Amino acid sequence: MTEEFKHALQQRTYFNSPKEKVYDAVTSADCWNSFFTTGMEIDLQVGGVICFRWKNWGPDLYSTEVPGTVISCQKPDLFSFEWGRKMKTTVEFHLEEKYGGTILTVKEYGYPNTSEGINNLLECACGWGEAVTLLKFYLEHKVVYGKPMIK
Repeated sequence: MTEEFKHALQQRTYFNSPKEKVYDAVTSADCWNSFFTTGMEIDLQVGGVICFRWKNWGPDLYSTEVPGTVISCQKPDLFSFEWGRKMKTTVEFHLEEKYGGTILTVKEYGYPNTSEGINNLLECACGWGEAVTLLKFYLEHKVVYGKPMIK
């Protein structure tokens, strides 16, 4: 059995928004589909299905989906899920009121300590940074990602 990589990916971002609003955003497929995904699903209950989907996303216009299972829904403090196909990891969204707004901490762990596992961790570190930044711009300014025009 492959040893688990001992370090977790972590992304912390301040939102000038109430904690409940940020929690509602990260637990809403419609919200994610407004700024980051295409056709995402969330069954917001422990054991429920979560599936992130992208169609023609980013400058490389990739299409993929990553299925998972909801682990915890503790509004407004914690939302977590396990996701992946052959390599499953756990993602946690921790929310805390601070500075008149909300600190959102995204933590992901469970990567195998292999070259493929470390490569996936680095890819997701960039992806969560992008997702949380886009969420901040969406919640605070209603700015959405400008998708490339497909001809």
